[in-house]
Amino acid sequence: MLNIEPALLISRVVTLLIAFTFHEFSHAQVAVWLGDETPRRDGRLTLNPLRHLDPWGALLLLVAGFGWAKPVRVNPYAVTRKNKAGMMLVSAAGPFANLLLAIVGAMILRSGMIRTNIPLFGFSWMPRPTYFLSQFIWTNLSLLVFNLIPLAPLDGEKIVGYFIPDSFRNTWYQIQAQGTKILMLCFFVLPYLHINFMDNIIGNISLFLYRILLGV
Repeated sequence: MLNIEPALLISRVVTLLIAFTFHEFSHAQVAVWLGDETPRRDGRLTLNPLRHLDPWGALLLLVAGFGWAKPVRVNPYAVTRKNKAGMMLVSAAGPFANLLLAIVGAMILRSGMIRTNIPLFGFSWMPRPTYFLSQFIWTNLSLLVFNLIPLAPLDGEKIVGYFIPDSFRNTWYQIQAQGTKILMLCFFVLPYLHINFMDNIIGNISLFLYRILLGV
């Protein structure tokens, strides 16, 4: 982390606070809308970032560009009582929040509202507004793509799982039981085999979305 430039570090910290907070708040809000008061009782129905951050996930995002926040506890019986797709909707709310944040950032960047390229607050070590917005968009898109991986405990597991046909459901559950191990394999073992999952999969998809949003 000591080798990260101050402008990049500051951009990541601020983006982390916003992106993780809105991601987890969205999970909580949709769960409450669907009749589950668990997130409210746990104090997660808030935009206070301290209620959502996980120390290790935040640290990893700072140094590696990806990470996680503290999961929102949800009662699946409560949300599915009101809507059979309840768990899918709750899970989809987090990545959707990151997509909206990326879209807002792109709209500001493309609108011409940012006419100065002077570092924020006039300090040379602070990020320039256009640089910050670029990092803000990129990080939110990376979180979007990362969380849509259809492996537990990521959001994609519940989203894709809702559409899995009954004939494949037992196999699906068996795969998800090993979800964490598969993720560890992808991120920490495959690079030693010269297969960079982060860059080749998540990075390329994020770059594709980034170019669409910014029209480049």
